[in-house]
Amino acid sequence: MKTLHFDHIRCPMHRYTFSVKAIREWTERFCEGRVLNLFAGETKLALDETRNDLNPAMPADYHQDALAFLRDWPGERFNTILLDPPYAYRKSMELYEGMVCSPFRQLKDAIPNCLLPGGLVITFGYHSIVMGRNRGFCLERLALFSHGGAIHDTIASVERFTPT
Repeated sequence: MKTLHFDHIRCPMHRYTFSVKAIREWTERFCEGRVLNLFAGETKLALDETRNDLNPAMPADYHQDALAFLRDWPGERFNTILLDPPYAYRKSMELYEGMVCSPFRQLKDAIPNCLLPGGLVITFGYHSIVMGRNRGFCLERLALFSHGGAIHDTIASVERFTPT
C-alpha cells in the first residue's frame, strides 16, 4: 500500500483559487506534463496548461461547459486534470453570476476519457476523495488549505489514474 502524503497550509481565501500564491505554488509543484485546467478562472499557471472556463470574460483557450469539453475533446489525453469548480450551488449564484457547472458525477465519469493512464486528477473543494477507486483512481496526497476563522478550509486531493 502506498503512503498517503498530507500538507497543511495556512493561506487566505479568494474566489479564484489559484490567485492565492500558496495554493498556486502547491498546485504547480504537483502537476505533471500536459495539464487541463477545466475551470480555469483568471490566474494562468506556470505549466503546459490548456485552459477552459465557461465564462467568456476569463483568459482561457476554450469557453465551454466542462462536461461538453470532456465529451468533445478531440486532442491528445492529458497528464493532469485540475478540477476547481464552484464548490456549491450558492457559490455559483453569488460569485459566478449564476453560471452553474455540469453535474459533478457526470464530470467524474467523463474524465478518464481525457486522462492518460498514470495521470493525475487534482481536485479542490470540500471533499477529500473525489474520483475514487471505482473509477480506477488511487489517492496519493491531501492538502488542507486553512483560511482561518469561520471560513471553510479548502481540501485538495491528488488522485492517480491506475486503470486495470
